[in-house]
Amino acid sequence: MKKKVSIFWLACCLLWAVVSQLSGASDPRLSVLISPTRLSPESGFRLLVVAEEDPVAGQLEIVFRRESGEKLKLGLKKKGGGPPFWSWWEGRIGEPGLYRLEVLLGRKMVESKVLKVTSGRPALPETNVFWKAEKDWDLTQENLFSAWLEALFLEASEKDSWPDLNSVLNRPDHNFLYGHLGQNEDGQLKLKPDCADNPFFLRAYFAWKMRLPFGFHECSRGSLAAPPAPGRWFNNELPAGTGNEIQKFARMMRQVMNAVHSGTGRVALSEDNSDYYPLPLWREALRPGTVYADPYGHTLVIVRWEPQTEDKPGILLAVDAQPDGTVGLKRFWRGNFIFATTEVVGEPGFKAFRPIVRSSDRLRLLSNREIQQSPNYGHYSLEQRGLQPELFYNKMERLINPRPLDPETALRELFQALYEQLLVRVESVENGEKYMRAHPGQVIPMPSGAGVFLAAGPWEDFSTPNRDLRLLMAMDTIDEFPDKVITHPEMYRIKASEKPERVRTRLRKLSGELARSLHISYPRSDGRLQVLTLEEILKRKEAFEMGYNPNDCPEIRWGAPPGSEEMSTCRRRAPAGQRAKMEQLRVWFKKRLHPPT
Repeated sequence: MKKKVSIFWLACCLLWAVVSQLSGASDPRLSVLISPTRLSPESGFRLLVVAEEDPVAGQLEIVFRRESGEKLKLGLKKKGGGPPFWSWWEGRIGEPGLYRLEVLLGRKMVESKVLKVTSGRPALPETNVFWKAEKDWDLTQENLFSAWLEALFLEASEKDSWPDLNSVLNRPDHNFLYGHLGQNEDGQLKLKPDCADNPFFLRAYFAWKMRLPFGFHECSRGSLAAPPAPGRWFNNELPAGTGNEIQKFARMMRQVMNAVHSGTGRVALSEDNSDYYPLPLWREALRPGTVYADPYGHTLVIVRWEPQTEDKPGILLAVDAQPDGTVGLKRFWRGNFIFATTEVVGEPGFKAFRPIVRSSDRLRLLSNREIQQSPNYGHYSLEQRGLQPELFYNKMERLINPRPLDPETALRELFQALYEQLLVRVESVENGEKYMRAHPGQVIPMPSGAGVFLAAGPWEDFSTPNRDLRLLMAMDTIDEFPDKVITHPEMYRIKASEKPERVRTRLRKLSGELARSLHISYPRSDGRLQVLTLEEILKRKEAFEMGYNPNDCPEIRWGAPPGSEEMSTCRRRAPAGQRAKMEQLRVWFKKRLHPPT
């Protein structure tokens, strides 16, 4: 009798598998991903459940059982999102055989999968391409991508940074797709993108593991007269040469580094043949995985929204990479997210990766019209075209903080953001010092004109003109905040009876207290740590207009006053010719504008 029941159960399982394969997920609002791709006896596995809407507590039920009907335990590891909402579960497999996974929402079956557990290591398919795409990008895959990316950085804060992308991905407790292909693939990769490459590396990594399409364009640099224009398109189904699939993936990432640059993200918003398409400034559209291309070539990728509470402002966090390969998190504010639409090359803003689908046995990009009409997308928008910066920032701040803010709390958050930005600069300047100590007597060549902001090589790795321009804008934001509160009282919780001048005075007093209480320290030329309060740094604002050259000693780069004890340990100055070039470029820093590049 037991044998007959077992055969009947097996037949039901196989039938369910066939039906599931033919019809796909029974509820497109909910997606399930199991990792690794092949489950092995006596090993652990991960389960990611992603929903378009937040499952009400107690309505989501996950059942995992053996062929015999015995239920196996699943443990909730972490959850997040909104939207999409997701939960990460973990379990262990015993002996080989068939298992069933069922996901119920409000007691209604929304997903059922039959899993076959076998011994042995899975083999990657032999192809002459980088990898073969097995499905298209759609809402299901986009939501899984968002959830994977948010989970990757869920516990991280602005204080966290990593020397390269490898260090981010090689964390099994954070990377849901770690070892997903079962080939020890993560231990064989070396990924160190810069800021323009980083969004493509993250997208490619997910697409490769998930057997999704991936592509990128060669692109012109553009000019004030014409935005950057896309050229040749590369994708994962082009001939890849010899080697195993892991080597081919690494080869494709090198091609990304050779082709993608600061102009790639600033292609015209209405361009159909681009890697990105523009989004509306809606909370539902700006999900983890959304790319922000600023007007001067820097790019960031949204990874997490932290909602506003009664006691704390909301935060929008994004990840970026620096020229030296460092990866870190940045919060949304003017000091990190520059927005301008005049005197810039191309069109900046929030953008999403353009979906790639299969058509007539070839891969192609969806057009803007197809995206607008697609039930999976539909959020293409030219809203950001020509938008005034003040309107852009005000709209974003309302998305991050839907309710009026306490102005004192908002000011403290601004100081915290500036403080985090300065800590990153400490690391960047010290990276340059390490290079100079390793190459005594060497002078890093300095490009001319606007090339200072985008040159390659050691200058790109260790100079900080772009970051220092953002730092100056951040300092201005701090200085201008009391006046902004008076100009936009609807955004802040202010007593109707309180006079504007009293509010301004109160905020300026708090600003001084915060500036004196926060400090950073940097290594001087003799190794001693120099402590600087934010009050001292704000007073040195002008010095930061000339502090980006790695050929200068760290004392100069941190604005040490001439003749001071702090300056006495300086042992290195940039050549006079480079200083003259910097004086010519200083006008851009004073205007808080980037020369067109």
